[in-house]
Amino acid sequence: MGASRTTSAGLLNFLSSAAANGTREALRTLKLESLAGRPIQEIFLGLADYICPDGGTVDEGIAREAFIETIADLTEAGITDLDALTLDQIQTIFELYATNAIEARLCNDIGANAVTFPDDVHDALRVESQLHDFIYRSVADALTAARDGLQNLTPDRVLGFVTRVYEQAFGILQSLGEAEADK
Repeated sequence: MGASRTTSAGLLNFLSSAAANGTREALRTLKLESLAGRPIQEIFLGLADYICPDGGTVDEGIAREAFIETIADLTEAGITDLDALTLDQIQTIFELYATNAIEARLCNDIGANAVTFPDDVHDALRVESQLHDFIYRSVADALTAARDGLQNLTPDRVLGFVTRVYEQAFGILQSLGEAEADK
């Protein structure tokens, strides 16, 4: 999850800068000032090449896919104005991204047969829903624990808790798969 963790750090850095200095200034430092005043989805699409450049590795593809999924989730989460960004919204954006990244990685592992899913479609959908809920809660718990320092998270701390949540989610998925196989 190297690329996803790097993207996580870049996203948090941008969001922290936007909250502290304003969106226009945060975009100016990235030479993206032409995006200032645009809708949040357009700003995030413009940020995609900076935060998670299109690359050729699986990890880079996962990071980019998760970032694009996060853009789609922003409106549903009620986040529409970067100029009025609150600490709660920064946490929500990060939760969305980390959840999407971890889920995409797990789906890749399933596709690579590192993990097997139930054969029955309904059982597979149930496992997928449980896994999504678990990942989201795990990411939210990790961020809540780090909330006091959310704006000052270092890349190492971001990498550490994303890795920890991924490992926990992967373990749960393996347990669910093993329980299904024992039926």
